[in-house]
Amino acid sequence: MATFIGDFVCKADAKGRIVLPSLFKKAMNAMEENRFVVRKDLFEECLVLSPYPEWEEEMNEIRSRVNMYNRAENKFYRQYFRGAAEVTFDSNGRMLLPKRLMEKINVPKEMVLVGVDRKIELWSKSVYESDELGEGELALMAEKILGSYDNREKETE
Repeated sequence: MATFIGDFVCKADAKGRIVLPSLFKKAMNAMEENRFVVRKDLFEECLVLSPYPEWEEEMNEIRSRVNMYNRAENKFYRQYFRGAAEVTFDSNGRMLLPKRLMEKINVPKEMVLVGVDRKIELWSKSVYESDELGEGELALMAEKILGSYDNREKETE
């Protein structure tokens, strides 16, 4: 599985296509994959591009948790798929993202593609820049989330 790292400013061309940064394209080529599933993030004002194998893994997890005979869970499942689309990129790394999804996050011409581990997020540049945490905030968050990890067991082994 590929790991995506870095953030890259990009603009859509006249046909509405965006170009995948060369580092992201290289990671996808290493996986021998040119397909993403793109959907609106559940919590943030961005789109999430999942390489197809990552999407399949995620769907297996969701399928294992959803009871299709429970009305609310069935509705969640349908809505989850409703907001998704499969996209491919060409040999130049260009891909056309569905206009309906781009409109959901009000993306103007300038966007940022952000590598977040096994996925890529697409943000409006202004929203992405306004959402940045200060160093102090990030440190406090790291302490809260990761600071309670008990590393003593590993030290005694």
